[in-house]
Amino acid sequence: VNMAGVIPAIFASSIILFPATIASWFGGGTGWNWLTTISLYLQPGQPLYVLLYASAIIFFCFFYTALVFNPRETADNLKKSGAFVPGIRPGEQTAKYIDKVMTRLTLVGALYITFICLIPEFMRDAMKVPFYFGGTSLLIVVVVIMDFMAQVQTLMMSSQYESALKKANLKGYGR
Repeated sequence: VNMAGVIPAIFASSIILFPATIASWFGGGTGWNWLTTISLYLQPGQPLYVLLYASAIIFFCFFYTALVFNPRETADNLKKSGAFVPGIRPGEQTAKYIDKVMTRLTLVGALYITFICLIPEFMRDAMKVPFYFGGTSLLIVVVVIMDFMAQVQTLMMSSQYESALKKANLKGYGR
């Protein structure tokens, strides 16, 4: 769905929950009331938390994708290998096209990941359901299950190919 995967959700929740962690360490002391107040506003389920969490996920999706993916390098690799994008000139034009496509894909992926991560927040707030899995945990579970299913399918396909090759080899020896 997204080149960044689950990392933006993990970064976002870690950064937003950092003041609450600091407040739990120092909140009992005199002069730290302001930190306790901030941590109360940044608790899961609070409107400020939801807004900052969604914004941080979208930001980190774009930030991490920009760190990991270099459109200019991809365009150069395409040019060196003799490949091209139909209708786009090799080189700088290809890099701009790839960057434009990646920006659109990252936006869609960021919105999807944000939606998935906010489902538990909305369930907790709207339905008064004590939801113990955060959006990040839910997303990690889904990704692990999807990866497991893909590996099982790959194993099954390789087993089918192996048995087909064995049958073909056995038939070839009789001639």
